[in-house]
Amino acid sequence: MDRCDKLVDVGRRQFLRGGAVAAAGAVTATVLPAGQAKATPALAVIDYPSTKLGNVADLAVNVPVDIAYPDENSPGILLKIGQAVEGGVGPDGDIVAYSVLCPHKGWMMSYRAEDKSLNCPGHFSRFDCEAGGQQIWGHATQSVAQFTLVVDGKGDIYAEGASDLIFGRPSNVL
Repeated sequence: MDRCDKLVDVGRRQFLRGGAVAAAGAVTATVLPAGQAKATPALAVIDYPSTKLGNVADLAVNVPVDIAYPDENSPGILLKIGQAVEGGVGPDGDIVAYSVLCPHKGWMMSYRAEDKSLNCPGHFSRFDCEAGGQQIWGHATQSVAQFTLVVDGKGDIYAEGASDLIFGRPSNVL
């Protein structure tokens, strides 16, 4: 009986210690001004083969161009946002590319020009194309994969990697 009581006490102490840490975190969160919160971009870049996606001259503001990267089984969009954005390239820093496979269940997402978001018809997850593909709403547990882009001297746009694992890929290797 003593042995069981000691285990319960240890559990209770750990619970109370954890509660104190959580409370301290909540207090800290309420002290910081809301305007200073910023998403942390993904640190790991998944290397895929360099692939030409298009040319700067062929893009119109807020009109997505369908692409496939890193292969034909991975649909995506190439997009000129119209203002400099996170991960943007090109003369105005406003060209981005994303996978259009929802990271939650792999549904094919569509682009909504009104709020510059990718939207999943399956479970209604939404992703902000102006903020590195950060999730706005829904069941997904991660941001949508953003492709790493490079623009050469002729204005050709190349994808050279992805910020996250593309849905349905069991590894980072093709």
